[in-house]
Amino acid sequence: MSIEAFYRDSWVEVDLSSIEYNINQLKQRLRPDTKIFAVVKANAYGHGDEQVAECALRAGAKGLAVSLLDEALKLRDAGIEAPILVMGWIRPGDAHVAAERDISVTVFQADWVKNARLSPSAKPLKIHMKWDTGMGRIGIRTTDEMDELLSMIHKNKLMELEAVFTHFATADEEDYAYYEEQQKRFDHLFSHFKRVWSRNVEIHTGNSAASMRFPDHMKHFVRFGISMYGLYPSGVVKKERPIDLKPAFSLQSRLIHVKKVPANESISYGATYQTESEEWIGTVPLGYADGWIRKLQGMEVLVGGKRHPIVGRICMDQFMVRLDQEYPVGTMVTLIGKQEHQSISMDEVADYLETINYEIPCMISYRVPRMFVDHGNIVEIDNPL
Repeated sequence: MSIEAFYRDSWVEVDLSSIEYNINQLKQRLRPDTKIFAVVKANAYGHGDEQVAECALRAGAKGLAVSLLDEALKLRDAGIEAPILVMGWIRPGDAHVAAERDISVTVFQADWVKNARLSPSAKPLKIHMKWDTGMGRIGIRTTDEMDELLSMIHKNKLMELEAVFTHFATADEEDYAYYEEQQKRFDHLFSHFKRVWSRNVEIHTGNSAASMRFPDHMKHFVRFGISMYGLYPSGVVKKERPIDLKPAFSLQSRLIHVKKVPANESISYGATYQTESEEWIGTVPLGYADGWIRKLQGMEVLVGGKRHPIVGRICMDQFMVRLDQEYPVGTMVTLIGKQEHQSISMDEVADYLETINYEIPCMISYRVPRMFVDHGNIVEIDNPL
């Protein structure tokens, strides 16, 4: 299998062996009885959900977590039989679909339980009760809400309470105070829960940051998200480096045109860039429709193992770079990743855009083929076009 499996000169390379490495690093950090659920929502943070899910399960993950029922169904349709949790809200009218496909769902509203559409002939719907201990998104916040919800679940023979969980808002920050406050709130809710619910359930509280930084606090399993892909969830955690991580994502292209441009010539829309002297200008076939947005004007890319700036406005399908010399058409351009002795990290791109590294791989659109590599060998190419 080769790059000729698609017909453009821009692609994402996903190193599955790096994902395997990152999971093994976390396994060594956690207690032996703490399991890992691989978070593959948002097309595995832009990496490729089916391929990453299968890799994560081979590496020892015990289940998968997504945000949408549609995402879970896509994995089931791909033949994945491992446990899958939908962490977001689904419509109560769609509960029967989740039950039929053995997909666990998140519940935190008594009315949802009351209105859930379920078939008596199907398996019971597995539910995870979400507790809002300070994130402020979804979840019950009080013991009264818990009692009402548990009462509804207890009466419904078509539901099975499988787990309870929460999510930490500041587990990746230097100040532990709010993390500890959320932990206290969780413990308060759990003390009440144990008094009113006699059946065994699993508990999961840890995201990437919490699981790496506080492994002894983790419960039955953790939800390994951003760091499974080789990215630290914050600068604080990156500095602490509780485990070693290998980035799995790189973004590559090639020069499709190289020309010498005289001084005082304009480049791209709006004539926002003018050559100061005679310059070599290269054109790269990737643009904002691919997720390389206009705000990245001025960002550097790697050509010939050296940094070169993007000049002029980024177009929908192309952008231009100022080169230090003439390069042949077809020369590799690295937007994210390593080239010879230079590298451009996801964190560098995120800093340039004044955002977080999570956002960068999610930005790269479906138009860019994903090439999956395992220990240096191309194993699959996903090109939705």
